[in-house]
Amino acid sequence: MFSKIGKNIYDMFIFFCLCLLSLNVVFGGDEVKLVSVTEGDSVTLNPDFSEMLKEKILWRFGHSKVIIATLYGKNNYKIHADNADGRFRDRLKLDHQTGSLTITNITTTDSGLYKVFNSSSATPLNTFNLTVYARLPVPVISSSSSQISSSSSSSGSPVSKCVLLCSAVNVSHVTLSWYKGNSLLSGISVSDLSISLSLPLDIECLDDSYSCVINNPISNQTTHLNNTELCRPCSDYIHCCGSTEAVIRLVLSALVGVAAFAVLVHDIRSRSLQQNKRKQTSTSNSD
Repeated sequence: MFSKIGKNIYDMFIFFCLCLLSLNVVFGGDEVKLVSVTEGDSVTLNPDFSEMLKEKILWRFGHSKVIIATLYGKNNYKIHADNADGRFRDRLKLDHQTGSLTITNITTTDSGLYKVFNSSSATPLNTFNLTVYARLPVPVISSSSSQISSSSSSSGSPVSKCVLLCSAVNVSHVTLSWYKGNSLLSGISVSDLSISLSLPLDIECLDDSYSCVINNPISNQTTHLNNTELCRPCSDYIHCCGSTEAVIRLVLSALVGVAAFAVLVHDIRSRSLQQNKRKQTSTSNSD
């Protein structure tokens, strides 16, 4: 009985601790707000402490918690432009009414944690995790070194294909994809490193439904395949290759027909010769 009561008490204690932890995450504590922005834009980090501006407020950057701005009440504030290696010089604005921090002309090196503290607590009032994505280039479509390759269609006739490349240089945290209309054909992704990406595509002819798209979580750039110098238009392809295929099929059908007729004639002649031989044999026997 005692062990059962002890287990119940232990279970209640664990449940109580979990409830306290949940309350700390929801109603306070170091809740992290995710913010994403494109390089070159501006971003404003808005804290939610309208009741606490009577105390000294500190904005800190990075894991080292370097102070980049301070606010004393609602009338006295300071930007610490030389801190954090001077990276924020002439790019920070602090709203002395709300405590909001604005970063202008933002760069990828500005990515990181931004925390707001007051003078009476070591726990941050707000934490912002800022991610700055590089501005996306427009993907470039070109032909590869082997522009035309030969293959066979289902009918056995040769088919010419365009081998194309979609490329983007010096990119990171992006996905490069080929689409036909709204259907994804293929894709390739890169995470941390800044590299050049190329994605090949084999098509039989050109129409306006093909496109190459580069995207990250907050933006994208699209290039449509409309260069007739890279690949034969589908209208020409269907007219040329469709007519050729029809002629080939017609010739094959004619050859098959001639062969069948020859077999039929040969069969008729063979039967006729056999019948004549039988008649001659029966006539000789009767004599």
